[in-house]
Amino acid sequence: MANKLDKHHILIAIAALLAVAGVLFHIKLARSKPGRTPVATEGMIAALGGLRSIAAEAVWFRIDRLQEEGRFVELSQLASTLAFLEPHTPEVWCYAAWNLAYNISIMMPTLEDRWRWVEAALKLLRDEGLKMNPDDPVICRELAWMFQNKIGADLDSAGEIYRRNWREKMTDAIRRRAWDEVGMTIERIEEIEKIYGPFDWREPLTSAIYWAYSGLKGDPTGRDKNSLEIIIGQCLATIERKRLGVFQK
Repeated sequence: MANKLDKHHILIAIAALLAVAGVLFHIKLARSKPGRTPVATEGMIAALGGLRSIAAEAVWFRIDRLQEEGRFVELSQLASTLAFLEPHTPEVWCYAAWNLAYNISIMMPTLEDRWRWVEAALKLLRDEGLKMNPDDPVICRELAWMFQNKIGADLDSAGEIYRRNWREKMTDAIRRRAWDEVGMTIERIEEIEKIYGPFDWREPLTSAIYWAYSGLKGDPTGRDKNSLEIIIGQCLATIERKRLGVFQK
């Protein structure tokens, strides 16, 4: 009986992984078409049916092993897969993005390579995670924290490169009024300006405020609400100190 049960579980696991492979194949095709957002559709997710939870458990098990072994590049691929398997679990998106921005980026040989991984983390949260979970407080908090801590502060030796690249990207978006390319809307920017501004929207700390404010729009409670308000307060204080010339980056 034990052998039969083991074989049954193995067959279910194989079926689940094959189903996941099919979904990922469709995602890969979507990525290859210009103008398509590389995110799994609800139809793709639904196609997994009851196998989704089994596949997710198998992926989590493998992620734990890879983390123990320090194999972060492989881990990032599986973490992204997990995000598509559990698209409405914000913590999964945050885990995947954190690995890209903090674990893998520091392994890169050049500062510009490090920026590409940090930017990939931002895009994963902003363009894919928030598409599946609009204004989610947890995902918005993670985005705000990355802009405040990873890009806006001097805690990373590549921080100045990050800030320079972000300013260039925002300068171009502002010039063309292409706010959608950085995941923002002019309506929300104007709303934030009325409450907290005026701001220089090229600066990463201003982006941190934008995403923290967006998270508050998601009607958070408890610790999530407190964290978002703290990020806004800290960024406002830092911007004011820079304006008064208390310190300079």
